[in-house]
Amino acid sequence: MSSLLNIGLTGLNASQAYLNTTSHNIANAATPGYHRQSLTQEARDPQFLGGAFFGTGTGITGVKRAYSELLETQVLNADSRRAEYAAYNRFISQVDNVLADADTGLTPALNEFFGALQSVSSNPTNVAARQALISSGETLVSRFNTLDARIGEIAQGVETDMASTMASINSYAGAIAELNQRIAVSQASGFGSAASDLLDQRDQAIAELNQLVKVNAVPQRDGSLSIFIGSGQALVLGDNAKALSIGDTLDENGRPMVLISGPNGTQTPLAESLITGGELGGLLAVRRDGMEPAQRSLGLIAATIATAFNEQHKLGIDLAGELGRNFFALGQARVEPSSSGVDARIDPERIAALTGGDYELRNDGGVYNLIDIASGESTQLEVLNGRAAHAGLIFSGLDGLAAGSQVFVYPTRYAASSIALAIDDPRDVAAGAPVVASLPGENRGSLQVQSLVFTGKGSIADGGLLALDDLSFQFDQATNGFILNPAVAGWTATLPYDPATESAGKTFELAGPNGERVELKLSGVPADNDIVKLADNTGGIADNRNAALLGALQTDKLMFGAGGSADRPTATLNNAYAQLVAKVGSKTREVQAGERTQNSLLAQATSARDSVSGVNLDEEAANLVRFQQTYQAAGRVMSVAQRLFDEMLAIGR
Repeated sequence: MSSLLNIGLTGLNASQAYLNTTSHNIANAATPGYHRQSLTQEARDPQFLGGAFFGTGTGITGVKRAYSELLETQVLNADSRRAEYAAYNRFISQVDNVLADADTGLTPALNEFFGALQSVSSNPTNVAARQALISSGETLVSRFNTLDARIGEIAQGVETDMASTMASINSYAGAIAELNQRIAVSQASGFGSAASDLLDQRDQAIAELNQLVKVNAVPQRDGSLSIFIGSGQALVLGDNAKALSIGDTLDENGRPMVLISGPNGTQTPLAESLITGGELGGLLAVRRDGMEPAQRSLGLIAATIATAFNEQHKLGIDLAGELGRNFFALGQARVEPSSSGVDARIDPERIAALTGGDYELRNDGGVYNLIDIASGESTQLEVLNGRAAHAGLIFSGLDGLAAGSQVFVYPTRYAASSIALAIDDPRDVAAGAPVVASLPGENRGSLQVQSLVFTGKGSIADGGLLALDDLSFQFDQATNGFILNPAVAGWTATLPYDPATESAGKTFELAGPNGERVELKLSGVPADNDIVKLADNTGGIADNRNAALLGALQTDKLMFGAGGSADRPTATLNNAYAQLVAKVGSKTREVQAGERTQNSLLAQATSARDSVSGVNLDEEAANLVRFQQTYQAAGRVMSVAQRLFDEMLAIGR
């Protein structure tokens, strides 16, 4: 009777265990990270009696989680990418809205500025039109400043989210390290099996950490998991967790460096390339590929318009008859560290060669290499007397850069924030041209002056006077050319001109003793001794030729020299801004599409995992009925054993 009673008892215990496990599944159906649990069961060792083996009941051998590593990995990968796209989209869409806005973008301010310049060109003596130009100039520089500041605010938001995300990462890393310790203890005391609920807690912590940064979990013999983030940086080893933080030191891109510290508190820089996926990966990516390129491109436009406009403005004359000065003020290219003595400035004659990139300048044993930080492309500079030129920049002070050291150069990143208006008096607008040409009435031929442009003032200071003596060029039929008569020291003396072949028009470049340059275009058939005279434009307040040339900058191609050449610009100012807006908009749409795709992939992966690991309440309800019946049946076995035992006692009495 005792064997029958024991068999019933084992069935009763097994049924009770099944009922407990089923109830546990039902209670945790909505618990994040919970995996459905089931029992493993086997028959107990049989007993040999009377020439045969008889069963002795059943036994529970353990609790098993419904866990698929493949499906869990698919969920983690999809969720990490989804979180990365979501973080990227959260900020890049803000930049897109700022730049593409029809009212607050740069294009309306540019059009208003050049529209005001057209008014000055139409009526150069009108002081009100000149004042409107200065006002629209203030609007333009304010728009540059505002756009740059707004992008900076968004970038600051990225930095704030990064700090918050790193704090959460550190919290999860500490929790996983603690769970590693508890699981190792439970596995040691459980004969190699760890508590399923602790494993679920750890997996859930890893899943939430994976939303913040891509993780890779490597199992260890003691049941712990080593957690690696990104491209292989250890974050958790056993029960020890490291911590991420943002440091005060800037990297070569001018960004605060990411630091990682171990249990001893020692902090070491962590390359951003080692951090991928998750919210942190998205934040780093949008800072690197969204904010900074937008600021550099906006700064490139600001630097281009300021430099080109200033150079042309200085070639005109104001209402006082003096040569113009800078219309815009623009800060120098930033060089870090500033104590290096190296200086970098924009080459006004090669502005189309500017790329908007940031550079590392190294002195490698007397060889000066300029490295584009974004592409890694290196160019060896030709240095003479500590000076060199490349990519639209002029470097000086290179002989003070010690061998083996380097500086970082940011030519345009801060240009949009530093641009300002340099004049406030409408009379200082240099709308006129400083040189005029005249043809004496006694000329007998059909000589005509097609155009006269002052293209360079040489060493004449801003606001100075050209002080150009009358230059008289007389046509010599015998030599087919114009001869400067009387000769003026330093000026171009002869202008070859063949009326037979060049009467449709020929352009001459005249150079003066102080670096003055004049572009003169003549046409027609001059008679012998015909004269063309050049002189200062004294009292030329109604002249609008320089204003017209300034206005032409709106449609002139000034930027993005083909192949890095300053001689082959490919884009106007409006084109360049449109390209910036299109680039940011395209990236925004790409990220939004990626987020939608990852949401769909995550839903599919989650559904596949839950079909294996999730709790099905209908199934669990059926199990409750089933195991209740087995519990009752095992109880009946014990009841039968009791009656049989009672009957035997009765027979004995």
